Amino acid sequence: MSDLPCELATRLDLAVSAAREAGQLTLKFFQRDNLAVERKADNSPVTEADRQAEQRLRERIRDAFPDDGILGEEFGEQAGVSDFRWILDPIDGTKSFICGVPLYGTLIGVERAGASEIGVIYVPGLDECVYAATGGGAWYTRGAAAPRAARVSQRDRLCDAVFLTSQLDNYYPRGAQQVYLELERTAYITRTWGDCYGYLLVATGRADVMIDPIMNLWDAAALQPVLEEAGGVYTDWSGRPTIHGGEGIGCNGLLLDQVLAITQRFARA
Repeated sequence: MSDLPCELATRLDLAVSAAREAGQLTLKFFQRDNLAVERKADNSPVTEADRQAEQRLRERIRDAFPDDGILGEEFGEQAGVSDFRWILDPIDGTKSFICGVPLYGTLIGVERAGASEIGVIYVPGLDECVYAATGGGAWYTRGAAAPRAARVSQRDRLCDAVFLTSQLDNYYPRGAQQVYLELERTAYITRTWGDCYGYLLVATGRADVMIDPIMNLWDAAALQPVLEEAGGVYTDWSGRPTIHGGEGIGCNGLLLDQVLAITQRFARA
């Protein structure tokens, strides 16, 4: 990590610290009996925890890097004048959060000139964190343990793999149910340990493939640097390494061609 350029190293340090702080803030609301849940225009849930966590993230970023842009799920975009833009999802997996399930996380991605170069996935309910910056490797820690290198698995057959996804009905609007069914039939284990936790599992070698048919930019921005620095890949359904595709595949790389054989015919144009 010491070999990172200063402009990346300082932003990565802040991203990790701020993700932990905002994630810990959400725990004050987690499993609260009287938690108020609102529905946004797209019918997705939002809570005061989402809003307070994003506000905390924005405060930390503005104080440290006032020239950087910020895009967040709950409060939109604040333009910057530098090459850097922070992309925030204060609670990725709000549906899990409101159900009292700890498989949700705080996501921070940092783009430079349109390329995602920093990613942090922090799961406060389990106190697990995986983070990366381009050229600095990916690192995993839990609780107070020292960081250790995060590495994807080495399974090279989909029939031996653990396949994860977030929500089955997300396949329906684009007529891609067959993608899920083929992956479920082929993979050894299929589970919906989804949202950002699924990608954390892939980055740390505990799962092999994580796929989402519908993704916003704030869902995806943190994932590409984490997975690539862990030795894996993050692509759209046609195999392009991008966070802007509106869909996502995270896997160990050895399985990518087998996964693309199933997803490519349903990829977005």
